[in-house]
Amino acid sequence: MERLLLTFAALIAISASAVAQRVLSLDDCRNMALDNNKQLNASCIRQEVALNTRKAARTKYLPRLSALGAYDLSSREVSLLNDDQKTALNNLGTNAAGRVGSSLNDMLTGFAQQGLISPQVAQSLGGLFADAATPIAQALNGLGSGIRQGLRTNTRNKFAASVMVTQPVYVGGAITATNQLADLNEQLMAERLELSRQTTLYEIDQAYWLVVSVKHKERLARKYLELVRKFDSDVQKMFDEGVATRSDELQVNVKVNEAEMQLMQAEDGVVLSKMLLCQLCGVEYADNITLADEDTENLSLPALYDDNGQSYDLRPELNILRTAVGMANTSTKLARAPYLPQVVLTGGYIATNPNMYNGFERKFGGTWNVGVVVRIPVWNWNEGTYKVRATQATARIAQMELADATEKIGLQVSQCRFKVKEARRRYDLAVKNVEKAEENLRCANLGFAEGVMQTTDVMAAQTAWLQSQTQKVEAEIESRLSQVALRKALGRL
Repeated sequence: MERLLLTFAALIAISASAVAQRVLSLDDCRNMALDNNKQLNASCIRQEVALNTRKAARTKYLPRLSALGAYDLSSREVSLLNDDQKTALNNLGTNAAGRVGSSLNDMLTGFAQQGLISPQVAQSLGGLFADAATPIAQALNGLGSGIRQGLRTNTRNKFAASVMVTQPVYVGGAITATNQLADLNEQLMAERLELSRQTTLYEIDQAYWLVVSVKHKERLARKYLELVRKFDSDVQKMFDEGVATRSDELQVNVKVNEAEMQLMQAEDGVVLSKMLLCQLCGVEYADNITLADEDTENLSLPALYDDNGQSYDLRPELNILRTAVGMANTSTKLARAPYLPQVVLTGGYIATNPNMYNGFERKFGGTWNVGVVVRIPVWNWNEGTYKVRATQATARIAQMELADATEKIGLQVSQCRFKVKEARRRYDLAVKNVEKAEENLRCANLGFAEGVMQTTDVMAAQTAWLQSQTQKVEAEIESRLSQVALRKALGRL
């Protein structure tokens, strides 16, 4: 049991130590920033959108298949006969019997007047025809009604279905231009992603070395406070012995207070700079976060970044502008396309119910069809010309912006190269100043102990020592940041 408790306590201690010693290197901060940066993640999503847009543009070369189904209820049906023709068919027998009866009566009356037959015979023959005409008329009326019913289309309820295939052959170059724009847009999103990546890394490097710089200045402030406190103790003893004056004592006390304020400011600076770094890394700020370089006594300068006169053609900003020029030129082609001839192949199958291809039969029936559609714009009041001119002007603007950005980035690269060399020279001078300031402080302390130096001389030497150490730290950080800035200016971060 006791052994179990000891093991458990050891595990807790190890866990607590791990939490308390969360050490982050520059690469760790970079990786966390790349994983958690929201703008960078948004750029990744934009690139995915551009990829899918490009894939969608490729489908415009392929045939299109569409299906259609429809139902229509109308108040009236399609009729092959007009109203007069319908009335005539309904009264077919009556009209025919009337005309035949009238003609027969006229003929019999003529025969009676000519004496060929007697009036009684003519009347008798007319009565016989009248008796026989009625059933004939009724039969013919029924036949006419049957013919009318047979010619009904019964098209109040209409169903239709179709399958169509369209294949663009030439649409004025619009499909090619659309695909080119999609390719350029995908390239643009990739360049924007690279720009976001480099910007994020640059900000992380700056924030990381800012923390290291402030942390080293905090350490210097603490050492400086120890110096002035020791000197204050020495002066207090001398004052008690009557060797130093009250003025000397007060002057040193003021220096102690100033040193304490400087240390407080440095400690606040460490907290604030770490907050900024954590925000850029996308993690919550914690007191236990320690940077790998913040406790290093002396920062070793990295080897000078030798760009060997490398060009800055890899700058994402320039690539973005080059892509913008290409997109503007392609937009000109796209603006011209609607005003050029267009050719499309079509084919399909159409079925209807009632079947209009077979006497409006109450079942589905249809037919296949193929065709060619040719569209030739004739006159549009120069709309196309104006649109093309507008896109051409946009392309010229993009070209000018590219040229201007190229000049400015060239100047930026030259300035960064100069700053790298200047930072290294400043560091060399700072190292020499530190050596001289340390020797000056040693001599001042020795002279004060021997009574040949004043308190003001010692405090001046201490201040000079702090300034030289601070300048050395700033030169170390500046040397690193200047090289980071040069790599970013070259687009190689």
